[in-house]
Amino acid sequence: MSTKVRQIDLDGTPLHYVDEGHGSPIVFVHGYISDERVWRNQRAAFARSHRYIGVTQRYFGLAPWPDSGERFSLDTHVEDLAALIRALGAGPVDVVGWSYGASLSLELAARHPECVRSLFAYEPANLAWLSDRVAQEAAAKDRGEMVGPALAALARGDTADAVRQIFDHAHDRRGLFDTLPSDMRRCFLDNARTVALLFGTKPLPGIDASALCSLTMPIAIAHGALTRPFYRIVAEGIAARIATARLVVLPNGMHAAPVLDAAQFNATVADFLHTAQADGTARMPASA
Repeated sequence: MSTKVRQIDLDGTPLHYVDEGHGSPIVFVHGYISDERVWRNQRAAFARSHRYIGVTQRYFGLAPWPDSGERFSLDTHVEDLAALIRALGAGPVDVVGWSYGASLSLELAARHPECVRSLFAYEPANLAWLSDRVAQEAAAKDRGEMVGPALAALARGDTADAVRQIFDHAHDRRGLFDTLPSDMRRCFLDNARTVALLFGTKPLPGIDASALCSLTMPIAIAHGALTRPFYRIVAEGIAARIATARLVVLPNGMHAAPVLDAAQFNATVADFLHTAQADGTARMPASA
């Protein structure tokens, strides 16, 4: 059975999403250079017992852009997501975010806490949320090494190669992108047009410390044990600043764990949701 993609208009801008299953709602928020299709394995698992809601953020996916890209920003995506949750009458929801989507989800929880019941943030990618200067410098250095080849491809005008370089270097494994299932490669390559927007935007703004500390819903900040230093440092730094957050480590996880090791990722998310919904405190172990 094919997945039905729905559309909702937000102030005249169409937003595409998938809404499947029944039960407590979970919103899945994708990261850079992808769209709702990247959650294929999560949709199949969680729609059996939950209401799965997966959104393709503005400028991502296959739809024509509503403009030339000038409104591409974290602000736009946060407000779109909050508006979607309200329009569907789904809130408060459990939120699962990955990479940029994890940063977006944390910002959503701070700005619109009434929308978020719990949050699983996998490898958020926002350096601005690190308070330790040494950690910031180490993470920035590793990020520079990670994105350098993609920037070179972008300078040549080869956005498809930029996608490959971003994926391979995010995992420090040359040729990994070409081993992905064809539908996953297509999902990423369909979003190659967003690469210039992603690297052209200003650095992500940071939630101020008081906003982070004020979050009261159950939160898991997760990273893979095999991930690059950039993602590990950022996850550890953010988890340390949020009183209700627990740091979760996926033993065999890399940055693309939702795709590369969906079974482990899904089990970790399910464990968090069970604990969060059972007692509202997300008392998680340090690793899963």
